[in-house]
Amino acid sequence: MPRPNSDKAVDATSPGAKAASIGKLKFEVALAELEQLVQDMEGGRLPLEESLAAYRRGSELLTHCQQQLSDAEAQIQVLENGVLRTFEPSGGEAR
Repeated sequence: MPRPNSDKAVDATSPGAKAASIGKLKFEVALAELEQLVQDMEGGRLPLEESLAAYRRGSELLTHCQQQLSDAEAQIQVLENGVLRTFEPSGGEAR
């Protein structure tokens, strides 16, 4: 039996368009969207179909964020002449 007037509508955007849009997201925006999806799913108020769509979107966002972090690490390694060093803050103590 269909649910009348769900709080959130299922996004009818094609999977290809969603993937393309995720690729353009900045890390912070993708992470914020992922956190919101997790909160919505943990709340347990999403219908099954929307939960599945949220899970798929969350998986795509997670992959995107992991790739961006991996890319950033690679850039740091290049900046450090190929050696990833432990961060040691310089200067005085934080206040």
